[in-house]
Amino acid sequence: MAHEILTPAEMALVDRAAIEGGPLSGIDLMHNAGHAVAALILERFSGAAKVDVLCGPGNNGGDGYVVAGLLSDAGMNVALYAQGRPRVGSDAAIAARECPIQPQPLADYEPEAGSVIVDALFGAGLSKPLSHELCRIAEATSSRTVVAVDLPSGVSGETGVILGAAFRAAITVTFTRKKPGHLLLPGRDFCGEVVVADIGIGDRTVAAIGSACVENTPAAWIGHFPAPNINSYKYSRGHVGVFSGGPAATGAARLAAMGAARIGAGAVTLLSPSASTAINAAHLTSIILREADTLEEVLAFLEARRPHSLVYGPGLGAEADAGDFLLAMLAKAGGLPSLVLDADGLSTFAGRPELLFDALHRDGAPATVLSPHEGEFRRLFPDIAGESQISKLEKARAAAKRSGAVIIYKGPDTVIAAPSGYAAINGNGTPLLATAGSGDVLSGICAGLLAQGMPPFEAACAAVWAHADAALRFGPGLIAEDLPLALLPTIRELLPARQAERWNTVFGKPDAQTKG
Repeated sequence: MAHEILTPAEMALVDRAAIEGGPLSGIDLMHNAGHAVAALILERFSGAAKVDVLCGPGNNGGDGYVVAGLLSDAGMNVALYAQGRPRVGSDAAIAARECPIQPQPLADYEPEAGSVIVDALFGAGLSKPLSHELCRIAEATSSRTVVAVDLPSGVSGETGVILGAAFRAAITVTFTRKKPGHLLLPGRDFCGEVVVADIGIGDRTVAAIGSACVENTPAAWIGHFPAPNINSYKYSRGHVGVFSGGPAATGAARLAAMGAARIGAGAVTLLSPSASTAINAAHLTSIILREADTLEEVLAFLEARRPHSLVYGPGLGAEADAGDFLLAMLAKAGGLPSLVLDADGLSTFAGRPELLFDALHRDGAPATVLSPHEGEFRRLFPDIAGESQISKLEKARAAAKRSGAVIIYKGPDTVIAAPSGYAAINGNGTPLLATAGSGDVLSGICAGLLAQGMPPFEAACAAVWAHADAALRFGPGLIAEDLPLALLPTIRELLPARQAERWNTVFGKPDAQTKG
């Protein structure tokens, strides 16, 4: 599955398995990697006055030696600079011996105007900060065109953290699969365009090693995306209940309600305190409005209308009362529908998160999605947030395991994690979503997908991706009120893709049939 993400350690296992299984040797894979990088440079930068190839002592440097030789053979002006010598007998040593260009000491390198720089120093396996000399070179190349081999040197492939300093690439060519550092910030910002090159390692080899992380694209969840049947009616398409705040804080819940409705939920009910009813009624048309001041009134609604999912938190206030009300609902309601907790529904448990987690771990607890931004995450998981040595991916996994819920750890590099440890890193995040209320819409989208039968992890992934895709399509000037309607082009492309996936599942892919 091409959307899998491999850690550097997993990628090393894949390389080893591919070599052991044949028919390609280590030097064959290195040749293929070098060919992929050289082909891209010839396609994109054939008019460059010069190409400077910077090689490290390991396999990443070996790829660089292959690149240098191929570009020289193609008639480009190539200079080669190396730090140290490859280990005797290694594939990198073979590549260095085959390269027709004599390397110069890396310490002598000074970038020239008009040159393209190939960073083949360390790649994804780097685990310690760059030396002072390499930090100087990285800084000197920051305004130049850099093509990184596998990952810009100085970016941790495991965490995306910058190790002292890093090369800033215009294009990064990686091999077989992306690594976490390509998608997690700040590393993603240093990668530029990421191109994944096929170097001859098959999908079966990757699958045999296994991966517990994917890039969040429709390929990862389109098979679960809801598509209405011809006999659908409004409640069969999913009913979402959204809790509204008091008179001065009703807008957040309405944004969530509209997000749920636009993503396809057939019915959405806003559960409103009586003091807010008139305000909500003045702003709602297709959303059902129901007064609910007490726990008894909420339980009566759940019993009578049987919604499929609930949104709790936006605009409710972070006081303890909001959390106590939720805990009481969790304790008394039998068969509570899927639950999305966001905003104040999370902050109300600051200083006492174990009360929420205990409730979510009890037998009969609802499937739950928590969607904290950075501040809310720190309030719920202060010790996990404070772990400086682990990645955002691992923090999300730890939080999901502790809470018993699917976690949407929001941000430009949103991570979605299930309690099982399976996770996804989102790659289409945009600063356009850094606007008040956008998270409320996301909560509604997620609840709308849950109500239509998507499993919690897949619903969370689809919501995050669609939310960002809608923002990107809308463009500058976006505010939260625009997002529900901005979802239309996204949904109109996802539904045909879902129908095609359903057809392929039942009848097989068309190309498979023609070959049979």
